Parts: sequence; structure tokens; C-alpha cells
Amino acid sequence: MHGQRLLLVGVGVTGRPYITAARRLGVRVHAVETAPRAEALAGLADEVTVCRGGSDELWYEAACEAVRHTRPDGVVAFSEPHVLAAALVQNELGLPGPSLRASVLSRNKALQRGRFAAAGIGQPDFLVAERLGEGRDWAARRFPVVVKPLSSAGSAGVELVGDRRAFEDAVARRDAEGRLLVERAATGPEYSWEALVRHGKVWFANLTAKETTGPPYFVEVAHRVAAEVDPATRATVADLGGAVLDALGMDTGIVHLEFRLTAGGPAVMEVAVRTPGDHLMDLLGDAYGIDWYEMVVRLALDADLPAPPAAPLRRTAGYLPSARPGTVTAIRGLDEVLAHPHVVTAEVTAAPGDTVAPARSSVERVGHVLLSAPDPGTLDVALDDVRTTLRVVTRPGGLPDDGTP
Repeated sequence: MHGQRLLLVGVGVTGRPYITAARRLGVRVHAVETAPRAEALAGLADEVTVCRGGSDELWYEAACEAVRHTRPDGVVAFSEPHVLAAALVQNELGLPGPSLRASVLSRNKALQRGRFAAAGIGQPDFLVAERLGEGRDWAARRFPVVVKPLSSAGSAGVELVGDRRAFEDAVARRDAEGRLLVERAATGPEYSWEALVRHGKVWFANLTAKETTGPPYFVEVAHRVAAEVDPATRATVADLGGAVLDALGMDTGIVHLEFRLTAGGPAVMEVAVRTPGDHLMDLLGDAYGIDWYEMVVRLALDADLPAPPAAPLRRTAGYLPSARPGTVTAIRGLDEVLAHPHVVTAEVTAAPGDTVAPARSSVERVGHVLLSAPDPGTLDVALDDVRTTLRVVTRPGGLPDDGTP
């Protein structure tokens, strides 16, 4: 791999470990990033091409410019907006990647629904509505339903609608958004399945148990990596993952599949062929003793992989606190959390004086805590400690602070 070139489409902050992993392997990195973030890559990436905006078209334009003079040996898409641009370049240059079909499906939840229906994969009943109001009669026979955009991440725009009155309220707010996906709400524990895939075959996979704020917005607040489930459930998940890979036409790369285990079987929520968010890559690396960023780079370069892990070495979790809407008046317990023996890192992104909005997507959360423990029981105790210790205190409106979080 020494001397090879990797094109990294999108970097952000949590994508920087791709650069670190590539350089550790002796691989040169050409990054594509928007102007506000490109300057921060000086000294990290070997080359940087600036993207003029955040659309699929502009990411592709910048990726094409990046490869115009120097052909890369591999291409990695960082996050959801970068998937299609990377896939087009991979396809044009004959380089390893998820496949153009898998990448197109990753970018559009309605296309996923149609493909999974054709493949007989468990999922909620759904309707693609050109305008939300057109779904009134369909939704009325299926309440509660979930309304979501076709292309988004981090729970943005996802909301539960429980009855006709709530649906009419959603129509008043969202009818002008255009095409939306309406689904019968699925109930049951929520999981994600992260898999490293080469030529359609799973090299290694993990099961993550998820917690959310619940209705109406389902913002994720905790992840437990290397989740404990019974053998029958593990086999069910493996079968689901294999069926989804086949339906996607997945070839090579990383897959992040979200689903619920309902009384009727697994129901797919969505799938993406890119880096999972919420620091899951760090949690996965700690749990299994392998650098998942490096594995993705190796897959992109068609390089050798080590033997897959036989079992988790540790149990890890991410806690993603939110706060009550209002003005932040105090951050409590952060020092105690940082000193906890099973906390790897902790950060609060809100500060006194900031205004906190209701948590309707991942961007409204106020920090993260990553934990690591030798066994599930110890991890659960540590996670409970963090939940009760860390507090972002807010004052709603102009009311006096009563000390409640």
C-alpha cells in the first residue's frame, strides 16, 4: 500500500481518522471538503480540493476535479452527502466500492422501500406521498405513522403522527416540503448492524443496541456496541443483513443498517453505505481491538485484511445527552464524568448562555460520552452513573433557574 493514493470525499471532524489510518499505512490522501472545513485539513491531508457546496452534484463536481490529473487507487465516502459522488468515481475508474446501485439506494429511503418490498424483506407499510396531504386517507387506516424525508440523516425531519388531528397539523407545517415518506410505525427494540463487506461477503459484523428519545422524534441518545442477544436473534439478524446486502447489490465497503425487532420479525428502518455517526467507529474499534477506519481504507484499496476478531474484547457505549429547551445556565458533573474509570472521553458542546432547542435531530444534542468496560454489567452501571451525574441545566424563557436539568 505504501505510495498508493486515497481519495477521501468529505472529512468533517469525525472523518479525520481515515486520514490518520491511511498515512499510517503509507498512503497519500487527497481530501475533498467544503471551504469552511478545507483550511483545517492543511497539514493533515496531502492534497485538498474545495467543494463549492453541499449537494450531490457539487460533491461530484469536486471529486471529478480531484481525479482529473491524478488517478487514486481507492475512494472512500465519509458521510451520507458524499456517497453518490464517491460511487460515481469508483464506478468510472473501476475501483472497489459499495456499487452504484447500493449508493443510489443509500441516498433515498423511498427507493430502499421499493427495493426491499421487491426482495421480500421485512419493513413497515409505506407510502411515498408527493405532498403530505395526499397521504391522509392512507395514514388514517394505519395510525400511528412516521413521516420522514427521503434523504436525510441524524433523525432530521422524522416525526411520529398519532391521529388525524396530528396529521393535519403536520400537513400544515410540511405540505410544502414536497415528496415525503409515510410509514406505519413499527414497535420493538431498535438496533443497528455494522458490517465490513468485501465482494458481497461479510468480513466482520457487529450488533449495536440503540436508545432514542422515543416519540415523536426518536433522536438517538445511547448506543451499546457488541449487544448481547440470544443465538436465535443473532441468526435472525445475520439473515436480515445478508438479505439486505443482496437487495442492495452491495460489493465492498461499510454498511450501517438500522432496524427494529417487532413481534412479527425484523423491520428495516433504513440502510446506509457510509460511516455511521455518533462516534460508533471509535466504539467499534475499542470493542473489537481493530481500527475500523483502517479496515475501510484497506477495503477501498483492495488490500489485505487481518484475521477478523473472534469476539469482543470489551463492551462499549456512547451516551448523547440532550437538555430541556431554554437558556443554558450551568454544566454540572462533567469533571466527575471525565474522572470515571470507564469513561474514555466526554464533551459538552453547549455553554452557559447558549439557547438549547428541542431535540428533534442529532444536531440538537448537547455532547457525547464514550464508555468502555470489561463486561456488559459493568458497562450498564457506568452508563447509569453518567446519566445521573452529567447535567446541562437550562432556564425556560425568562423564568428563574430552579436547578432542574
